[in-house]
Amino acid sequence: MTTASSADVRRDELVERLFGSALGAMDLLCVYLGDRLGLYKALAHSGPSTSAELASEAGVNERYAREWLEQQAMAGILEAVDQSATDAERRYALPTGHDEVLLDGDSLNHMAPIAQLLVACALPIHAVLAAFATGDGVPYADYGADLHEGQARFTQPLFDNLLASDWLPAVPVIHDRLNGDPPARVADVACGLGRSSIAIARAYPKVTVDGIDLDQASIARAQQLLPASGVEERVAFHCRDAADPELSGRYDLATIFEALHDMSYPVDVLRALRSLLSDGGRVLVGDEKTAARFALDAGDVERLYYGFSVLHCLPVGMVGENAAGTGAVMREDTVRGYAEQAGFADCEVTPIESDFWRFYLLTP
Repeated sequence: MTTASSADVRRDELVERLFGSALGAMDLLCVYLGDRLGLYKALAHSGPSTSAELASEAGVNERYAREWLEQQAMAGILEAVDQSATDAERRYALPTGHDEVLLDGDSLNHMAPIAQLLVACALPIHAVLAAFATGDGVPYADYGADLHEGQARFTQPLFDNLLASDWLPAVPVIHDRLNGDPPARVADVACGLGRSSIAIARAYPKVTVDGIDLDQASIARAQQLLPASGVEERVAFHCRDAADPELSGRYDLATIFEALHDMSYPVDVLRALRSLLSDGGRVLVGDEKTAARFALDAGDVERLYYGFSVLHCLPVGMVGENAAGTGAVMREDTVRGYAEQAGFADCEVTPIESDFWRFYLLTP
């Protein structure tokens, strides 16, 4: 009787939890619609609006706008100004404070990109299903533009707000070289849309930065964004392999942010970064901040990393023969092992403080 009762309680708890997860997933998917269709932006511009007014402002169908508004109000993301009004007359508003979360791309509290990343991770779900059976990987390109756009939008506030003020100054050997003479050259590998490359150039007026990535779509978008950056004279983006011998020995610093764990051959990647360095050069790796080993109490951030890993990071890291298959939850010991295999003499965890990432300074 006790066992059955305990099992019933656990069953009911799981039912309740999964129902709550379904609500959260639906909320995020609807946030994605509001973000990509400009519905939040329209509400912020026009103020409290009816479904017809929002539809006109945003250029969408009124019936779809009304259903979305009602869902958002039920979720507590928007406010129904007058609940007793008719469906056609009821107005909806973006609450104070929610605008920062949903619209302010410069804020560390901007969460709309999380919805975009969720959609991207689910896009090739049937390929992921097949990969579980075959052991194959899923190519990065199969995740579509939402993946690289969402990742760039999510990390942009980190680079813009923290890189110059907190992160790089915490590593004197890097900070001093980037401020020094002769002007330093930086290779930002796996740069994606180039937000980190631009942030480095803005923070250090003497340096030149080459953003390097093998994903053509990411580099094309980075090149589109560059002219408005204010540092276009000192930043260039290249769709090429960092292991290209023509690049050897050119750089004082090579960086790779939130990408090493996605690589099918991380040791080869680190070996390529080492080859980029001139005498006295260093490599800075920024990647997920994980617990030392698997632990059920590692926290919600690590739980989030596992979700991204199952759906995206591990599948892209399984592409190719004998791929490493690291996954997002890359432990500190794993990074040290990769660095040693790549020929680095030292792999030091830096004093950079971050809630999400751990930074490693690699010395040849």
